[in-house]
Amino acid sequence: GYQPCDPQIICNRVNHVQTCLEELEELAAKRRKELEDSRQLWTFFQEMEEAEAWIREKEKILAAKSCGRDLSSVLTLTNKHKTMLGELGNRRALLHQTMKKGEKILAKKSFSSAGVQEKMREVCLRWKKLEEVTGLHQQRLEDALSFFQFSADTDDLVAWLQDAYRIASSDDFGHDEHSSQALLRKHRAVVEQVEKHRAAVLSLRQQLALLAPDRRQGVDVQIRVVEVEQLYGEVAEVAVLRTQWLQDALAVYRMFGEVHACEVWVDEKEQWLQGMEVPEELDEVEVVQHRFESLDQEMNSVMGRILDVNQVVQQLLDGGHPSSDEVRSCQDHLNSRY
Repeated sequence: GYQPCDPQIICNRVNHVQTCLEELEELAAKRRKELEDSRQLWTFFQEMEEAEAWIREKEKILAAKSCGRDLSSVLTLTNKHKTMLGELGNRRALLHQTMKKGEKILAKKSFSSAGVQEKMREVCLRWKKLEEVTGLHQQRLEDALSFFQFSADTDDLVAWLQDAYRIASSDDFGHDEHSSQALLRKHRAVVEQVEKHRAAVLSLRQQLALLAPDRRQGVDVQIRVVEVEQLYGEVAEVAVLRTQWLQDALAVYRMFGEVHACEVWVDEKEQWLQGMEVPEELDEVEVVQHRFESLDQEMNSVMGRILDVNQVVQQLLDGGHPSSDEVRSCQDHLNSRY
């Protein structure tokens, strides 16, 4: 009693299963796409949240940061700020990639597009503000660095000028010609250094003008510059005076040396003249006569040296040398002996 199934029924059932399978595959593909879109969306929001958290952290750091109290602390803060600028650059690249993801999400016009656009706008505004704050803080650090560097350079200049003033105002002029000459050579080196520092002192006003307005307008800074200029003027003046004093001391010691040499010559000739006896022989008379002729030549030479001594003495007296009395006494003694 077997009755075969109608082939059309089999075909219909097979076609029905095939249609169901295709519908299932379509639903699965649609579901996969929706899940992928959802994943991209929440990945975007997560990355934006991370960016906002990073921005908030840097905003707090910048709000709490000072600009330092001295050159060392400013240099430390500047190095830290450079590190943060590097981090800012890396975060900017990541944020740019996240923004591209948001643009792709918006281009698909899928769900939550409005939330994506709003989030992008908020983060962009916060990022722009962060960069502005970072730039302002960097400018404040640069202003502080310039100010404290100016202060440090000024302090170094003042310390050098004070030391130069101490050296230039020394009352040691030597005890003889050799020591005075050595001191004069050393002092000329100091005078050369004082002249080299003139440019540094003159540039203080220019450096001050380059500082931030709130820095250069401080009363203490203005007074400091005036003090440095006054101190340099005092050092330069004392250096000129010490040069003259050393030259006068050297001239005195040379004069004393020349007077001593002339007096030794006078002593020698006086002893020869006092001990000389009138010769009785003609040959001896000729020898004595020859010696007198030589003495005349030597006296002319010594006379020239004595005139030079008198000229030096007159210059010292006209200049109001502190040892004028001793110099005049020495001059009078030499002139009286000659």
